[in-house]
Amino acid sequence: MTQGRLDLGSTTCLTRWSPADWPVAPDWQALLHEFWASESAHRLGKFIRSRLAAGARIYPPGPLRALALTPRAQVRVLILGQDPYHGLGQAQGLAFSVPPGTAQPPSLRNIVKELTRDPDLPRIVRTASGSLAHWASQGVLLLNTGLSVEEGKPASHANQGWEVLTDMIIQALWDDDGPRVYMLWGAHAQKKMAVLGKPRRPGQLVLQANHPSPLSARRGPHPFLGCGHFSQANAFLRQHGQAEILW
Repeated sequence: MTQGRLDLGSTTCLTRWSPADWPVAPDWQALLHEFWASESAHRLGKFIRSRLAAGARIYPPGPLRALALTPRAQVRVLILGQDPYHGLGQAQGLAFSVPPGTAQPPSLRNIVKELTRDPDLPRIVRTASGSLAHWASQGVLLLNTGLSVEEGKPASHANQGWEVLTDMIIQALWDDDGPRVYMLWGAHAQKKMAVLGKPRRPGQLVLQANHPSPLSARRGPHPFLGCGHFSQANAFLRQHGQAEILW
């Protein structure tokens, strides 16, 4: 696995199946090498090549961008999404994030609303940008459980092999030492608890709430709006001698 040779900034969609050209941080490479050698990866590659050949528009252009911006050793918070945004110009390889200048989707607007509402977070001026790349650079792994999707077709690449890789990533983080926060929003993310198992060390904090989608963000018994996850994560990190995330 190389550090990447493909210019992903020149396109909004995936143009070819070329994992060796997708940048990742060096300490993710061993895990990825194991996955690419698996039957699941071969099946996934065959599927995506066939969809590209059929003319499908697939997002994002760089499926592994989360692993490029957030090295494994630096992960302090894991936020799980489901699959990438399926609208033109929205997906950028980071869960819930969109490129600067792109209108915020409803779930992201609720995330920003919760950040603004949380009384235990410092009152800072938040920009209108929907990019969460500044979280990724601080050790927040913004991981979707599926890493590609077709235009206008949510979950169109579900159960094609990406979940094998993302399960490997989650399990690797769970087994690593060091304090870490897991934010599981909605039933899909919470099913990943089957991968994680129950917390085994004081250095693991699991936070669960409804998905930030307008359909569920206010619904009980665990509404997303009012959950306080961002300040809880910072309090936990402080307790374990870590710097807070500048949300």
